Amino acid sequence: MGLDELLQNLWYGDNVVWQVDELEDYIFFAEKFMENAIEEGHRCVYIRFAPHRPILEPTKGLDIVEVDPAKGFDYFSTEVHRIIESYGREVFYVFDNLSTLVVEWATDELLANFFKATCPYLYELDTVTYFALTKGRHGHQAVAAIRETTQLLLNFYHVESNAYIHPLKVYGRYSSQMFLPHLMQEDEWVPLFNSGEAASVSGGKDRHILDPGVSSIAPWDTIYSKALQYQMLYEEGRIPLQEMMALKSELCRMIIGDRPRFRELAEKYFDIDDLLYIRERIIGSGMIGGKSVGMLLSRNIVLKEDDTGEFGKIMEPHDSFYIGSDVFFTFLINNDLFRLKIDLSNGYRLSKEEFREVEQRFLEGTFPADIMEQFRSMLDYFGQAPIIVRSSSLLEDNFGNAFAGKYRSEFCTNQGDPEERLTAFLEAVKLVYASALDPDALIYRKVHGLDNTDEQMAILVQRVSGTHYKNYFFPALAGVTFSRNLFAWSEQIDPNKGMIRLVFGLGTRAVDRVDRDYPRIVSVSHPQLRPERGRQIARYSQIEVDLLDLERNEFRTVPVSTLLKDFDYPRLRMYTSLLKDDYLRDPVTNFISASDGKPVLTFNNLISKTKFVEIIGNAIQTIEKAYGQPVDVEFTAFIGKSNNIKLNILQCRPMKIPGKVESLSLPADLGPDEILFRSSKTICGGVVPDIRYIVYVDPVIYSTDIDFEKKQSLGRIIGHLNEKLGKEGEEFILMGPGRWGSSNLELGVNVTYSEIRNTSVLIEVARQTTEHRPDVSYGTHFFLDLVEEEIIYLPLYPDEPEAQFNERFFERSANSFSDILPEYDSFSDIIKLIDVPAVTGAHACVSADPEKQDAICFLKK
Repeated sequence: MGLDELLQNLWYGDNVVWQVDELEDYIFFAEKFMENAIEEGHRCVYIRFAPHRPILEPTKGLDIVEVDPAKGFDYFSTEVHRIIESYGREVFYVFDNLSTLVVEWATDELLANFFKATCPYLYELDTVTYFALTKGRHGHQAVAAIRETTQLLLNFYHVESNAYIHPLKVYGRYSSQMFLPHLMQEDEWVPLFNSGEAASVSGGKDRHILDPGVSSIAPWDTIYSKALQYQMLYEEGRIPLQEMMALKSELCRMIIGDRPRFRELAEKYFDIDDLLYIRERIIGSGMIGGKSVGMLLSRNIVLKEDDTGEFGKIMEPHDSFYIGSDVFFTFLINNDLFRLKIDLSNGYRLSKEEFREVEQRFLEGTFPADIMEQFRSMLDYFGQAPIIVRSSSLLEDNFGNAFAGKYRSEFCTNQGDPEERLTAFLEAVKLVYASALDPDALIYRKVHGLDNTDEQMAILVQRVSGTHYKNYFFPALAGVTFSRNLFAWSEQIDPNKGMIRLVFGLGTRAVDRVDRDYPRIVSVSHPQLRPERGRQIARYSQIEVDLLDLERNEFRTVPVSTLLKDFDYPRLRMYTSLLKDDYLRDPVTNFISASDGKPVLTFNNLISKTKFVEIIGNAIQTIEKAYGQPVDVEFTAFIGKSNNIKLNILQCRPMKIPGKVESLSLPADLGPDEILFRSSKTICGGVVPDIRYIVYVDPVIYSTDIDFEKKQSLGRIIGHLNEKLGKEGEEFILMGPGRWGSSNLELGVNVTYSEIRNTSVLIEVARQTTEHRPDVSYGTHFFLDLVEEEIIYLPLYPDEPEAQFNERFFERSANSFSDILPEYDSFSDIIKLIDVPAVTGAHACVSADPEKQDAICFLKK
């Protein structure tokens, strides 16, 4: 598209400010502008005041008026107003580079004042005017004042041999592509949709987006200023290495914090330039938090431990920003929320309804003016590229405490004009801040002995990985990968090589338990070996895709059949197989149509015809070696030319591995009535003797006899039971339909972390007469909670031949539920609480061995 099409034409009243690196770039656009204006018969004026070469040469139809800024601000501004007044309405103007005025007047403030006085007068007279600023020469406040006043603010720059334009403000006009960076290709401006390409261009161009400033005497500013100075002197050989390393260590402490293991890794894998680059992208001040540190460390580990240099070609660049941890407390204090945080941290339990009121109080909060300006600068940088606002608390993704899924992340589709985008972004930030007081997060902190530990909420703002397709934006590949595979469903699998949970679209469906979807489970050691067989492959595949709808400006879930109905998604054959006549086949070419069959997301060709699994495997093993323990990593990826893989690491946390299972000698003479259940699908192991209670939610009753409202309340009632039994100190088992923790009530009980944390064993039951099927939840945030709480998780298929299920015991045992929770007696039809010793005279015992893929629950006297 041409420039007029991109900007939807210039309007009378427009003031256009070009931010350029070189004067020649401004001359190019100004000449084109005046040529067209003269040709169309407009009155045209060039106001000349700078010592640089002329922007425009004398030509017929152009008046050149000179004004001397050396006589001072008052004279110059008054004279320019007099000139504008004398020419009257609908005149086309070009001004010299405004940056030269600072040389005469010595301050950015007077430059901004001149523009704020002149621009509205030009707007009032329906003129069209070009101005220029030299990029990077002016303070943040001056540029912000100019942006606020002008109608159009355009960045123009070169990266290598390519030219780019990035509109930052276009008053009164909007399109879904307007505020993206655009590449000049054969006299057309082509928007950069791909996240990696945009990050590479924008991130590599300008480091000083936020204008951190160095005027304060506080160490936050003085150490940064000193590091900038010493870096230059060190490169010139004028500063000894020891002094430079000490300064680097201090900067690292300020940004990363004092957690010993993270500090050790940061000292090894971050150089001074890495730390300065991070510092220059911090909004406000303070540390960047665990999630940010994990993301940055894992990327640097993979890149710096790679002797071949291959990962430098594979890794997609990132251009993240960080809202410093200090901003969180400033927000709390300025909005009278700090006392609320203290009260809730001291043990007051919020209901879900009360927490929604807390969220509303956060949403009503405001930020200081300087932070708001930095928010605007960051959003100008991203333009209309979708972003995600992610929690990055100081304790998050730490060694020993994952906080997986406890705090909030919010996608910003980032469409609309700048003010609309700012409003949506502020709401996302406030909701993430509020999640620091979420009941589940507070309980998690208390359980792990962190309730009296300093917990500040930093925020990671990332560009969403992916590209456009139709009206949508999403990555082709996303998921979570683990350097250890606890779900080794075959003896051939090497658990030490790791596992991948892979989805099409946003990675939310890989880490959350949602709807009726099943991600592709990939064993790194044997990637083509599946836990499903035959017809199960199609049935237990991903059927919906999470994505960002750019037209509706919202997060959406779209069925695979709807999204891919036109069969025109790039390299579709790499992601799908085709189901026709009950037979599944992998396409050979990209020429696929509806007549070839129904698309099923299997990723078979991706796995067999690319190095995707090998790349993931190498990355996680490299990170594990550096961390000194297993890790789990969230990622996105896409397939480039010649089936080359591009990988983006989004998050990395240490992975907790359940302790080794002690061998348990089973009684030799166990009768059928003494075995309560047995499963051949074991994910994590352990032994739990002396179990008194079994909490049993019958899957058949749940599916057929319980209404929606009761299902909606069931998780809360289970939570009350969990709390009651936990206080009694009795071991108990939770058993019930399908996916515990699912957001879809049809698939399982909608419990949260706090509502199951006291149980010893969690059993997900699948009956053939229901639609419930346990998702192999290994890899979800839900599963990480179970591992951290040392809860044994088992899927149970009572109707399968290799399983055992004592139907008689579960049907005929007395129900003690009303004795424990009489106030919720109405739920005794769906929740059965079996007091095992009272019913049998013995306690139950569970033994689970993932190596043997065998778990048994039996009566032990």
